[in-house]
Parts: sequence; structure tokens; C-alpha cells
Amino acid sequence: MQNIQMVDLKTQYSKIQAEVDEAVLEVIRSAAFINGPKVKSFQANLEAYLGADTNVIPCANGTDALQIALMALDLKPGDEVIVPSFTYVATAEVIGLLGLKPVMVDVDPHTFNVTAEIIAEAITPATRVIVPVNLFGQSCDMEPIMALADKHKLWVVEDNAQAIGADYIFAGGRSQKTGTIGHIGCTSFYPSKNLGAYGDGGALYTSDKALAERIRVVANHGQQRTYYHDHIGVNSRLDSVQAAILDIKLRHLDAYAEARQTAAAAYDAGLMDVKDLVIPARQHNSTHVFHQYTLRVTNGKRDELQAFLREKGVPSMIYYPVPLYKQEAYSHYAPDDFELPVTEQLCREVISLPMHTELNREMLNYIIDTVQSFFA
Repeated sequence: MQNIQMVDLKTQYSKIQAEVDEAVLEVIRSAAFINGPKVKSFQANLEAYLGADTNVIPCANGTDALQIALMALDLKPGDEVIVPSFTYVATAEVIGLLGLKPVMVDVDPHTFNVTAEIIAEAITPATRVIVPVNLFGQSCDMEPIMALADKHKLWVVEDNAQAIGADYIFAGGRSQKTGTIGHIGCTSFYPSKNLGAYGDGGALYTSDKALAERIRVVANHGQQRTYYHDHIGVNSRLDSVQAAILDIKLRHLDAYAEARQTAAAAYDAGLMDVKDLVIPARQHNSTHVFHQYTLRVTNGKRDELQAFLREKGVPSMIYYPVPLYKQEAYSHYAPDDFELPVTEQLCREVISLPMHTELNREMLNYIIDTVQSFFA
């Protein structure tokens, strides 16, 4: 058996090498490295994939996407932005960077996602934006979140960095791709993401044409025409080489999701009856594309399990070990005695197993057997 990787991008590349190499060489031969035809092609193809009259604005990375989204909304210093405390730091990082106030809230203990009920308790007269995070590969329950935002006249910036390709199902049965439900959606094309580049990359989505134009201006130095700057902006763009690679991988995205779902089903079957383990819950109205397969270890031995797995050659990761409000950079946004019980619990209990498109049955069986043996 080959070594087990947390993410195996080399083997994935070997299967699409001819397509990728030719696409990259085409960019190099054309010398159209910035905003070239490959960027426009990828943008159009991603718009078609996402549907819902989506306008896609590529950018340099997922963190830039979040920052640009907030910059496009004409917010003022001190405006409050509600964000889950159980997420990667980038979600709150851009809020603080822009002089806004991150209001950190708890999440559902089963899906790890924020809910409308939790958000509602945090809304104040200073609230301007909600940032739901579609964590680990499935959607938040977006329909009630959008209804809540409409009631309070709030913006929704949907952080879809981990769930591209997932579908959210509305109460009437209509489905829509995650990231296209909020007023603005943001994603990352970091290499390990489900749709990953071979470098950095990101994108924003919106069905609002006027908002899309504002986002394009912000991402391009605040200019609509060269050397005329109407707004303060940033320089954030997806280069043509990365766009060419992403355009190839987009064709395989649904197959990649199926491979991840197959691996997750194997994990479920092998681990669902293990005492002191909780397998990932599924949001009832969302598909799950498993950016991560994240267990909860309820007997207080999560760290011991991780050490045991390491000894046996099984990598694992802890997403996330520290709540945002306990990070030194963000501690001043919350009182000293501030605590969100579910977030605290998850930070103690979660552990993510290898999850990627190249896991085979032999690897999965070994990982499952190893986990089972720890709890035997």
C-alpha cells in the first residue's frame, strides 16, 4: 500500500496531466498571463456550472474574495459583522482588517454550521452583514438565514471556500449551488480545496449585476478605466496559468465530489458504531462534498487518537483547535469571560481523517481498522 496522504494532489494530477500540461503551455505560448483568454473561459464556465444567473469575478485568493466582498458594501468602521467562531481565521481576519467589528457566534453541534436561530440572537442596531460559512463541504441552512437578513435589511456574504459543488435544497424542492444564495459568495482555489489550483486563486459570485460591477472595480484598483480611480480598491486577480488549470479541473469537479462521497460512505460504515466517536452529520437540505471528513471524539482522548494514528502512518488534522475569540489577535472583540459552549466543545473533540479523490479501498480499510483498534 502506498503512503496515505491527507491530500494527494500528485496522483490526482497524474490522471489529468496531459490536459493540464497542454493548457499551461498554451498560456505560456500566448504570453497572455494576466486577464487572458483562459481567465475569461474559466469565468464563463464557472458561471455556467453555478447557474442562478451568477456573475463570477475571479481574484487572487479566498481571503481577498472575502475582503473585496465587504469593501463592495460601503460599510463604515465599527459596523458589526456576524461570523461563526468555529471557522478558519480568514473569515474574521478581513473584518478586523477593514475596521469592522466581528461578532462571533456559536454553531450547531451536529453540522458545525451557524443557524438562523443563533444569528438572530446576535443582531443589534449596528449589525450590517452576516457571514455564514459552509463548513467542511455542506451548506448552512440558507433559506431561513436569507429570510432573517431580509427582515433586518442585512447583507449576506456566503463563505463557500469549502463547499464548492454542493447543492442546497429549498423548502419547495428547488436546488441551488452553494455560494450563489447569499448576496455575495466567496470561494478559494487553494490547492487542497475541492476545486484547487496549482497556486493561489479565488473568486466572488453574485447574481446582482450592479454589485458584480462594483466588485470588479474594487478588485481592480478601484478603477473602471485605466488610471481613473473612483474608489479605494485592491489589486487582486487570478492569473491565466491558474485559470487554465482550474478550467480543466472544473470539468472533473462533480466526479471529484463523488469520489469524496464514496470515501465518506466507507468511513461512515466502518466508524458509525464505534463507541466514543461521532461521524459527520448531514444537513438535511444540502448535499455534502466532503472537503473534510471530521469526527468528534467524545471521551476526551482526541489528542491520544491523533498520536496513535501518526504512529500507524495515518495523517490527520484538527480543524480548529482554538476558537476565534481565544486567538490573541481577536480576543479584544469579546469579554474576558466570553465563551461559546459548542465551539469550545468542538475545538476539544474534532479530528479530520484523510479525505481526497485518490483514496482507494485498501487505504480506507487500513484507516478504519486503525481507528477501530484505538477504541477496542
